[in-house]
Formats: sequence, structure tokens, C-alpha cells
Amino acid sequence: MNSPDFGEPPTVGVEEEFFLVDPADHSATAAGTRVVARVPPPLAESVSGEFTEYQVEGKTAPCSRVDELRAQLLAVRAGLAAAARAEGLRLCASGTPVLGGDGGRADIAGHPRYGAGARQYRAMHDDFAVCAFHAHVHLPDRETAVLVGNHLRPWLPLLVAMSANSPFHQGRDTGYASWRSVIRGRFPCLGPPPYAESLADHERIAAAMAASEAMLEPGMPFWDVRPNPRLPTVEVRTMDVLSDVDDTVALTVLIRALVATAARRVAAGDPGPRTGAELLRAAYWRAARDGWSGHGVDAPTGRVLPTPVQARRLVEHVGPALRAYGDEGEVAAFLRRLELRGSGAERQRARLAAEPRLGAVVEGLVRDTCPEDGV
Repeated sequence: MNSPDFGEPPTVGVEEEFFLVDPADHSATAAGTRVVARVPPPLAESVSGEFTEYQVEGKTAPCSRVDELRAQLLAVRAGLAAAARAEGLRLCASGTPVLGGDGGRADIAGHPRYGAGARQYRAMHDDFAVCAFHAHVHLPDRETAVLVGNHLRPWLPLLVAMSANSPFHQGRDTGYASWRSVIRGRFPCLGPPPYAESLADHERIAAAMAASEAMLEPGMPFWDVRPNPRLPTVEVRTMDVLSDVDDTVALTVLIRALVATAARRVAAGDPGPRTGAELLRAAYWRAARDGWSGHGVDAPTGRVLPTPVQARRLVEHVGPALRAYGDEGEVAAFLRRLELRGSGAERQRARLAAEPRLGAVVEGLVRDTCPEDGV
């Protein structure tokens, strides 16, 4: 039975971005438009292109139950994998391209907003082929969504570490667990959102950034937490795409519990902690470098703690919501998997150690992304 403090679980939705890779040389391949065109209806409504032609994106509908979310994620992945195979390619969930993906602006997709971004940010976009997973949690009140973002800000570096899945980039080991986070961090409009006193304050900051040309559109900020511009959700955007669907499901319901916990505090009059932007950026950097197996900066206190300790603190913080929604077991299993096998970044490096060629890393990612779609 659901806790009276939390009520029915809010619906969640997920967006996942994937690379298209050539099974012969394992490099990211520019074919997004062709692959999306091969997805038949009604699944075609759930897929789209992405920033570059190396990528495609899949989306779920709003889901209340874990089994429903998992089924939709599997169906969308299977549809995209089948379309990629029809083009002689494979679907690969990695935050950055392990091999290839360095075509520069010539491979930016055709949406006008992407072209505007390339003109505005110039060479910063030349290697901006990165794949994320975004979690949406239903919150019909945009004012509440902004204040919930204040509460989520200190936990965002931990989500970077738990989802880290981009240690390799265009043929080299970067030394980081999430190189995608490093690439994103150089943009003035990406990363943790500013602390906002209200929705009006949030909109004022976005408008000022757009006027400075640090942001494209004030109505569509790309901060790592935002009230979605078109949907009644708060959207969390900080995570690398994960190759294991079970990990995606578990992290999504963990985020739902975090949002619900924050929303209850907002309703009680708590606008959220004023975590300093400098400390938060330092915490992001450390999480991107060291990932799950290292230590991270605990943004609320500034203390450096092992990442698994931070994760246990997060689960304790949101425990009442997890129990209310019946998601405690899903998250506990996710933490056990992290403890046993590490994050995606550690699994990628383990594959390279077992078979010292980056093609083997890509093959493993393809199998994990869609197990029935072997290389």
C-alpha cells in the first residue's frame, strides 16, 4: 500500500540516445536519418534523430509501474536495433563514441536548432557527439519543479558517478569515467542549474544567459535539471546513457523517489539548500573523473567521501518514497550490481583488459544494449 505522505507514484518517462556503429570496424557511423526512417509505425512515434547523424534517440510514454517502463525501453531499443541492422549497423549505448564519431560539423543533423548551436558555439561543437539518458518525473506545477531542482542540485554529481559510461573517446582512454560530462562541462549553458528563488527567477536567469548568447533560447534551457519546456515534468539530464536496461529502470525510479522527496519538502516551505556553484562544479569534475570506484565531493558538506557511501546516503534520504512506491528492491539490486561489477565505465575498461582491442569494448556494449542483437 502506498504511503499517505506520497500518494500514488508520479509517472516517469525516459529518453535514451544511442550511437550507430559499423560491426566491421566498430566505429560510430553517420546514418541517423536513414535508421529513423526505417522504424515502422506505431513505434516510429517513439524515435527520432539527435544532434549528430551518428546518433538516434528513443523515448517511452509516461509509465507508473516498473514493469511497464522496462517493457517500453526494451521495445524501443529492439525497434531501433532492427532498423540499424537493416542499414548494416548496430545500436550502441555509450556516453561517447569509443571509435570514430569525429566527423565534425559535417555530421550535425538537420534540425534548425542544431545549426544555430553550431553557429553560436563554433568549434566547441566539432566533437559534440555524446549520448545521454534523461529521466522525466511528472510535476504539473512549474514553480514546484524549479524549487525541486534546488533540492536535486547537490545530488547531481553522484548521478554522474553512478551512470558513468564514457571512459573512451575516439580511440583513446581519457582517464575519466564520464568523458561525456567533461565535454558538456565546457558549455556555459550546460551542467548544474543555478539556484533559483522562484520560477520567475529561473526565467530571468535564462533570459539573461540567452541575451549574452551563452544560451540559445531562454524558453529551452539545457541545464541538468529543468522544468521541461513542453511537458508537465521535471527533467533530469545529467546521466550518461546506460547499456543495461535494468540499470536505467533502477536509476529512473531512484530519481523519482528523489523528486518526490524534494516535492514534499517544497510543499512544506523548504526552497532547497544553497549549494555553492563552485563546489558543485568541483563535485561534477571529481565524479566525472573517478566515477563509482572512486571518491566524490559531497556537495552539501564539502567532504570527500567514497562514492558508494554517498549512494547509501542518497538511498537513506529517499527511503520512505522508495518504500511507498514499491521500488526499494529495484534500487537495492542496482547498488549490488554496482558493487559487484562497477559502473559502465569500469565494465568497458574490464573488457579492454580481457581482450586488448577497442572493438571488443564496442561489441560488448552492443550486446548489452540489445542482447538479441549480437555483433
